[in-house]
Amino acid sequence: MSRLIALVPMRHSSQRVPGKNYRLLGGKPLFHYIIATLLEVPQIAEVVVNTDSPEIAEGLGKSFPSVRVLERPAHLQAPEVPMNEILAYDTSQIEADFYLQTHSTNPLLCAETISKAIRVFLEQYPAHDSLFSVTSLKTRLYDQLGRAINHNPAYLLQTQDLPPVYEENSCIYIFTKETLLARRNRLGERPLMFEIAAVEAWDIDEELDFEIVDFLMRRKGD
Repeated sequence: MSRLIALVPMRHSSQRVPGKNYRLLGGKPLFHYIIATLLEVPQIAEVVVNTDSPEIAEGLGKSFPSVRVLERPAHLQAPEVPMNEILAYDTSQIEADFYLQTHSTNPLLCAETISKAIRVFLEQYPAHDSLFSVTSLKTRLYDQLGRAINHNPAYLLQTQDLPPVYEENSCIYIFTKETLLARRNRLGERPLMFEIAAVEAWDIDEELDFEIVDFLMRRKGD
């Protein structure tokens, strides 16, 4: 049986939203949501958090003792370090057949969705060598020169009738160590797109995102 490990990188500092990974959301630190979700996914053998944050490490030890914490080396702590280099370090420390990476900033992501992504990927591997999650967009898009990307401006379709384009939403990546090291990228030569609902894919990146996700959580709880 294949061994799949979940990797969740968490930095102590954040450039746009100070301390966002451990900031309170709905009465709990933000990172609690994704960790609790991952622990519900039956195909995940272990959850691993790579962090430079003593606060996050302590919180994991108290609330999620089964989670393995990797202390981020000093040479990987700068904000400009590419995520793929952090993942390369993680895969050098922990062996698995497959790795799933997500973020603490995806608190609305559901265990059932992650489980389905894993199942779909394993059914199509090795025809597809990696997976990334996407959100479908049906809106009129233009490039930086004002050229239409996904529609003909001379033929006005209703937006719901437009052919969809897809946004990489950074919620789920599944890959092998071999693909990551060979390409220095989570995405292999034959990646599989996995669509998830926009509401579930909400990523907390700015202050407004906190307010929106808090509203969605409260509405869900009503």
